[in-house]
Amino acid sequence: MSDASGVSGTVPETSGPAPGVSVFLTVRNEERDLAEAVERILAQDYAGPFEVVLAVGPSHDRTAEIAGKLAAEEPRLTVVDNPAGWTPAGLNAAIRAARHDLLVRVDGHSHLESGYVTQVVRVLLSSGAANVGGIMVPEGRTAFEKAVAVAMSSPLGIGSAPFHTGGRAGPADSVYLGAFRRDALEAVGLYDEAYLRAQDWELNYRLRQAGHTVWFDPALRVGYRPRGTWRQLVTQFFRSGRWRNHVMRQYPDTASVRYLAPPAAVCGIVAGLAAGVVGAFTTPWLLWGLAVPGAYVLGVVAGSLREGRRLPLRARALLPGVLAVMHLSWGAGFLRGPEHHS
Repeated sequence: MSDASGVSGTVPETSGPAPGVSVFLTVRNEERDLAEAVERILAQDYAGPFEVVLAVGPSHDRTAEIAGKLAAEEPRLTVVDNPAGWTPAGLNAAIRAARHDLLVRVDGHSHLESGYVTQVVRVLLSSGAANVGGIMVPEGRTAFEKAVAVAMSSPLGIGSAPFHTGGRAGPADSVYLGAFRRDALEAVGLYDEAYLRAQDWELNYRLRQAGHTVWFDPALRVGYRPRGTWRQLVTQFFRSGRWRNHVMRQYPDTASVRYLAPPAAVCGIVAGLAAGVVGAFTTPWLLWGLAVPGAYVLGVVAGSLREGRRLPLRARALLPGVLAVMHLSWGAGFLRGPEHHS
């Protein structure tokens, strides 16, 4: 899987017939991307028994209609209901309906190359890990999506997690999506349905605590369609911040600079702006507080010039705003605190 330098190599072929694989996913309001995502899954060149299990939650668009039509035309596709609508509940419903013991997760935004399942199963079997996965590769189409894609692949935008930015093959805290052994998943109780977000990270944490290995291989790459509007991006990162707060409350040992930096930035910017406003009217030396948001803006612009140098002009112009929205929405969500559902 990797040599001493950490560069991913060819995974050795396994002996005997290829084991059965169930690809599972859950969707809700995925009319735009569902048909293409399913088409790419079904186009896999896997040599063994192969099925796709799709859990569909209550949607405001044609997601259920599209899923039903696809299942009617393709015997390898099974559709199950996810009445709760939440991601972990849908993933668990799909796992329980799956027939095979090797389980490969994708989602409604995933774009798979034809050899992905073959490759990820080889790594799963040869590594002995409970879960293996690789890199999320954002694939933007519009100028906004291209800016988001660069931000989500950069340490400046998303931190240094290998499944976003790359790294050496080996044990990891978490991976993107993943391919699992059913016995390991069932031993830790599947996904925790209380986690509306961060359920992948939380599951991988429990797998590692139970003595299993989570394995990262940068050769495993999955395309991902980024959010397409400012509002969607704000919502995504605000809710992610709220759930990271929840994770750190439940697992205090997971606290890190990477996760505390965005809320610290929000606090610093708000305090600096407040000091600047007060200073403009009463105490002039408080105007120095404006140095904090000023330094943040300069840092984001400078980083954008470096990270966005290969982007088209319009996407490059959007990148500083995209980075700021990601940082500040995530930080504000973290400060807002845990999100719960009934």
